[in-house]
Amino acid sequence: MTASGRAPDMPWMSIYLTVKDAQASLDFYTRAFGFEEGLVLRHDDGSFMHCELKYQGEVPVMFAPEGAAGGCVAPVTSGVAMPVSFYLYHEDVDALTARAKAAGAVCTQEPTDQFYGDRSAQFTCLNGYRWSFATHTGKMSAPPAS
Repeated sequence: MTASGRAPDMPWMSIYLTVKDAQASLDFYTRAFGFEEGLVLRHDDGSFMHCELKYQGEVPVMFAPEGAAGGCVAPVTSGVAMPVSFYLYHEDVDALTARAKAAGAVCTQEPTDQFYGDRSAQFTCLNGYRWSFATHTGKMSAPPAS
């Protein structure tokens, strides 16, 4: 047991996704969003069991293929829009946007300066999850009028 109660390189909270195709997902998340491949566990037949993605020295994202976690399916398979999205910081959201688009991410919001001091962009990945990446600029402004 570790003194903190968590595994090395693990943040206090990680997301665990169900993906349609584990190899395609691993390739996509590394090419599009700059994650690094972490621990990958496979069954005896070589199929994926579990995969960890590293980002900024931690493992904030893990995933397993459809059917591995109690029969769960990815949003793209179920056809249901996820009511949550993921928000990560990146040192250059404009460069990340170009990289993500080149890798096939669907950009649903181009990089935009937000009133709360972030420049952010939004994407939908091949599994149907919504991702936001932001660079904090510190440029605050009044919130938009409602």
